Amino acid sequence: MTTSRRDLLYAGGVAAGAVGLGAWLSGRSRRPEDSAPPVVKRDLRVARDLRLPELAVIEGGEPAELVRRAIEELGGMGRFVARGDVVLVKPNMAWDRTPEQAANTNPDAVAEVVRLALAAGARKVLVTDVPVNETRRVFERSGIARAAMAAGGQVVLPEAARFREVDLGGAVLRVWPVLDPFLEADKVINLPVAKHHDLTGATLGFKNWYGMLGGLRMRLHQRIHESLADLAAFLRPTLTVVDAYRVLMRNGPSGGSTEDVALRKTVIAGTDPVAVDAYAARAFWGLDAGSLRYLELAAERGLGELHLAESHQVHRFLALR
Repeated sequence: MTTSRRDLLYAGGVAAGAVGLGAWLSGRSRRPEDSAPPVVKRDLRVARDLRLPELAVIEGGEPAELVRRAIEELGGMGRFVARGDVVLVKPNMAWDRTPEQAANTNPDAVAEVVRLALAAGARKVLVTDVPVNETRRVFERSGIARAAMAAGGQVVLPEAARFREVDLGGAVLRVWPVLDPFLEADKVINLPVAKHHDLTGATLGFKNWYGMLGGLRMRLHQRIHESLADLAAFLRPTLTVVDAYRVLMRNGPSGGSTEDVALRKTVIAGTDPVAVDAYAARAFWGLDAGSLRYLELAAERGLGELHLAESHQVHRFLALR
């Protein structure tokens, strides 16, 4: 049965900024105990395999083949997706930009992850984000909705009714509205694009988690490093795949000028989200661990290894042998 793009993209919904206006940080008063939202932590990692690298860097190909090779080096999608799983793919789909402007994840990279997950036996593959700009226009202009559906994925609009208030249990982040696929999927694949960010130096896998939240997310910038570490503790993904085919080197995160974009033809994938972000930040912007306070905080909490990129567990390859 075929569902039209119009059905998927225009079935209603509101922009993220209108959702969950009652969100608050930990310093605000709590609700009465009998109505307090549940504390939720999601750990969707797969078992570590010492025979395989935890980080794979693939260079020199087109987006789909880069993604395919990176996941092969980590053991193949069958390591991460079991038959019957509901898989959620989280690209960066925040901005009203074209693929050439590199403010969103490359649509061909998203499509390949969808195809691989379905081939591994996923019952369905959902693709979603909570954009900064107007939702329907972002989903269309980014090219991601079209590519994801063509590959067999289902695009989820961030409608108001799909947010649930939960207690993230963080040091800074407590009760916030979270889009329900992030609370229900069996596996979550984080698929950010590598971009410059004026507050954190770079926006990669950790910053991509902002796109699961409703509410007034700009408030999180007041303590951005702590909030990013809280989100990483709340949702530990099955796999992180950083699209660095085109990298927005300056004027991120929204970009706009193709003069700020570098064609790097790279994908960085791994099972350790701290290591993935650390590697990408150093590779493209020369940022060391001391420049990335949110990664230091995450490593201190045991969420990953900052210096994995320097170990034997990193495999670098050309996409074409």
